[in-house]
Amino acid sequence: MKITIKKATINQILFIICVVVPFFNIYELSFAVWLCAIALTIKNNYSIEFVKYISIFFIIFLLAIFVGFFFDYKLYFVIRDITYLLKPISGLLLGYQLFHKSIKNPFQFLVYAGVSIAIYHLILVGYGIVFAGARNVREIRDHGGFFNDFEVYTLVILLFKNQLNLGFSKKKNTIFLLILAISSFFYLARTNFIQFIILVIALKGIFVLNKRAVKVIGTTFLLVGMGYTAVYYSNPIRNGKGMDEFLYKIKMAPSEAFSTKINRNDWKQFNDNYRSYENIRTVQQLSYNESLLFGEGIGSQVDLKQKVYLGDMELRYISILHNGYMTILLKTGLLGVGIYLFSIFFFFRTNNETNEALINIHYLFIGTGVFLIISNWVFMGFYNLIDTKTLLVGFLFAYKNDLKKHLN
Repeated sequence: MKITIKKATINQILFIICVVVPFFNIYELSFAVWLCAIALTIKNNYSIEFVKYISIFFIIFLLAIFVGFFFDYKLYFVIRDITYLLKPISGLLLGYQLFHKSIKNPFQFLVYAGVSIAIYHLILVGYGIVFAGARNVREIRDHGGFFNDFEVYTLVILLFKNQLNLGFSKKKNTIFLLILAISSFFYLARTNFIQFIILVIALKGIFVLNKRAVKVIGTTFLLVGMGYTAVYYSNPIRNGKGMDEFLYKIKMAPSEAFSTKINRNDWKQFNDNYRSYENIRTVQQLSYNESLLFGEGIGSQVDLKQKVYLGDMELRYISILHNGYMTILLKTGLLGVGIYLFSIFFFFRTNNETNEALINIHYLFIGTGVFLIISNWVFMGFYNLIDTKTLLVGFLFAYKNDLKKHLN
């Protein structure tokens, strides 16, 4: 008996694999799997809008290579940087190519992928708490992972099930919602909580500015400010028990990302504000080398002036930073940062569509742009090595193009 598998089913399996594999935190494996999937799903044509968008990242990549010719770096670091800077390009391509016109409900397609990784994440968290004795924020995150933007997207998509015409039964929608909500919470990631708020506001159309939007955004800022003030004056303890440690991280968030002076000899201050220290050292190094305008190219590294434990390694020289803007600054200078910012503001273009489905995709793009402004400052945005939201963005570009074809 001949068994036929639909192209949409194959693509969904590949999509889930490509979403899950970065979770193992082995970048070489993720990069290899993504490249293989790209090779297997190459399309004959791509929308002009998508080509324009992905070209931004190709320009950054080529600029970094060009600048790198003026420096003498070890081949290993050059090759490693090439794979790093290809990360958003490969993710966007893969997401676009895994969309297929025979997919009946594209948003269901995305939700199934999100639920798959959420179940895997909850298994890891459960193992960490029950069998490994994880009891604080750091230990839970060590076992379960540090963040997952893709899950938050699918959680928000489920919340707007009617607006996005998901078509799930009430029971299935509730089960999926619980799985994704619990899993998203257990990442205990500040940026994921911010992402959730931004995407909810975006899908309500609040970022399309008018009087109502100004009121909602203003109220949101006020509530967030009041919440932060309450956390700050509750004086949570560093390495405290339960949620105390998480609240301490919220308290330190502004200084962690925006400090301009850090005493390297004060281990507590250095640890709490390490991300800012990376930024300070990058600007100092580029200023000293007079390379602020064009950066130091593929293969460049920032000298931290001391060894620091990052993950399971002790490093003094680092090729990529927590800050996506600073990583691009290191590789391509202010010129590259300007180009990179254009990739974010690309999502804020005026939308003249009247079709509800296209309007909702536009809202998701706007929410993505707003979130990327923040995400790039603390978690590298699209350049994060375990990031999977590029798959979703590429998929949405393809879905949008397919919708337009059917409407014309």
